[in-house]
Amino acid sequence: MFKGFTGCGTAMVTPFQKDFSLDEETLRRLIRRQIAAGINFLVPCGTTGESPTLSHAEHLRVVAITLEEAKGKVPVLSGAGGYDTAGVIEMASAIERMGADGILSVTPYYNKPTQEGLYHHYKAIASAISLPIILYNVPPRTNVNIDPGTVRRLSEIENIIGVKEASGSFSQITQVIQQVPEDFIVLSGDDSLTLPIAAMGGRGIISVASNIIPAEMTKLAEMCVSGDFAAARAMQRKWLPLLEVNFVETNPTPVKAGMAEMGLLQPVFRLPLVPPRVENLARIRAVLESLALLERVHVANRS
Repeated sequence: MFKGFTGCGTAMVTPFQKDFSLDEETLRRLIRRQIAAGINFLVPCGTTGESPTLSHAEHLRVVAITLEEAKGKVPVLSGAGGYDTAGVIEMASAIERMGADGILSVTPYYNKPTQEGLYHHYKAIASAISLPIILYNVPPRTNVNIDPGTVRRLSEIENIIGVKEASGSFSQITQVIQQVPEDFIVLSGDDSLTLPIAAMGGRGIISVASNIIPAEMTKLAEMCVSGDFAAARAMQRKWLPLLEVNFVETNPTPVKAGMAEMGLLQPVFRLPLVPPRVENLARIRAVLESLALLERVHVANRS
């Protein structure tokens, strides 16, 4: 098992400037904050990073900056997915040449391939690169589900080493864990399900919340994977309001809004995403205040 992709990995947001261009300085600062907090690995250019709105050059620039800042301190699992297999291979090949440690590849969306189509899509990507590949199954967003049997078939391909499971179906996740080899990495794709998925045999989380609380989510994943469920339950109870409010609107709108409230980035979203509704921003702010997160950042900014 490639242990570099276990524990907690942050599905990094992509910060933009007011003119909607890439905010490279802020991106570097966010990456350093993650590494300083002890994050296990970084995931740039996933869907939380608004990757569908990034140009090819911007996508590669974000990966390049992440690799420069990571400098071998933490592994980098770059997003490289989509509904055009040839295009995904082109992107994944470029990312491999840049020196990333692996790719996270979301299922093709909209064109809705069959299970056989999904198998051959991922097989083609795996044949074109030597990097480790983590499948990303998120049917609520893509309307495409990788069935457990298909995950099992894909797990037989040497460099397909895991799956980020965000189906929300405990039955499916249990079947996946039961059918794949023991060294195949199953990661939660939902922050609030980190604990129960670990209890079933999962090995961590690719997290949205760790954009805000990287140290705490890393600790939670560590507790879950090590089997310290009593401590993990206590930590999850504390942070559950944040885990839930991050999805009060479509991700990554709430988490970026929360980070803006904390002074970590500017509240800029690329269309078709827009800022959260006023009432939802108030809910986000209230959760941050209740968890003393706004106070924490203000103290850090003064020091």
